[in-house]
Amino acid sequence: MTSTSQMPAGATVSSCGFPDPPGWKSLTRAVSRVLGTLPPTGLLLLAIVSVQLGSVLAIHTFAALGPSGTVFLRVAFGAVLVAIAAPPVFDRRLRSNAALIVLFGCVIAIQSLCFFHAIARIPLGIAVTIEFMGPLGVAVFNSRRPVDLLWIALAGIGLALLTPDIGSGLDPLGVVFAAITGCAWAAFILLSVRVGRIFPGGSVLSPAMIVATLVLIPFAAFSSDIVQIAPGLLLVVLGVAVLSTTIPTVLEFEALKKMPLRKHGIILAIEPVVAMVVGAVLLAETIEARGLLAAAAVMSAAIGATYTGRKPS
Repeated sequence: MTSTSQMPAGATVSSCGFPDPPGWKSLTRAVSRVLGTLPPTGLLLLAIVSVQLGSVLAIHTFAALGPSGTVFLRVAFGAVLVAIAAPPVFDRRLRSNAALIVLFGCVIAIQSLCFFHAIARIPLGIAVTIEFMGPLGVAVFNSRRPVDLLWIALAGIGLALLTPDIGSGLDPLGVVFAAITGCAWAAFILLSVRVGRIFPGGSVLSPAMIVATLVLIPFAAFSSDIVQIAPGLLLVVLGVAVLSTTIPTVLEFEALKKMPLRKHGIILAIEPVVAMVVGAVLLAETIEARGLLAAAAVMSAAIGATYTGRKPS
C-alpha cells in the first residue's frame, strides 16, 4: 500500500484507502462553485436533458453491442465513476446489510437492462412515458388521499391511449420492457430511502453498482463480443455513462440542495416530453397524436399527485 509520504504533492487519501488524484478536491470545489451559481430549476432541466442525450447515444451503439452489451459497459463505467466520486466505506454496516445491497444492485441492473431493451424497440418518449408509471405509483401510494383516485384514472387513460398501437405501431415486447423498467424504478425509489438511512452520503452506491455490473455479465456475454470492441466505441459508451449517470447525478444533487422535494417532483414530471423532443430531433422518431395525449395525461397525473400529495420528508 502506498504511504502518504510516497504520494504526489497535493494528493489525498480517499475513505477506502486509495490516493485521490492531485488537485481532485480543488477541481470538485471549483465545479461545485460553478453549479452553485445556477438556479435549481435550470440544474434539474439540464439533468433531464443529459439523461435523454445519454439514451440517444446508447441507441447508436446497439447495432455493434446490442442493448445488453451497451448497458453492461455503461453500468461498469458508471461503477468506476461513482467509486471515484463517492468511495465505498468497508465497515460493519456493509457486511450486516449485504443482502440489502445485493438487492439494490439487482434492481439497478434490471432497471438499466430493461430500459435499454425498451428504447431499442419503441420510441424513446413512449418508453419514458410508460416507465414513469413507477414513480407515479410510489407517489400515489405514499399519499393515499381520495384525490389520488383522479390521478390514477388520468394515468390509466394515458396508458389506454397507447393500447391500440401495441402490436402495430408499438412492439409489445418493448412495452413490456418499459413496464418492467417502471416497476424497477419504483423499487429503486423505495430501496434508496431505506439504504439512505443506513448509509448516509451515498457510499452505498459504489458496492451496489459493482453488484449491478456482475449481474449484467451473463446478459452481455450472450449478446455481443465485448472483448473485441473497438476503442472508439468504448469512448462512446463512456460518454453514455457520463451523460446518463455522472452529470445528472451531480446536477440533481445540487438542485435538491436549493429546492423543495415537491417542486423537484413536479419538474421531473416533464421528462416524457423532453424524451419525445430529443427523440424527434436526434432520432427522427415520430409520435402519433395518441402518444402525445398519453404523455400529457401521465405527466398531468404525476404533477397532480406530487402537488396534492403529503409533504415529503
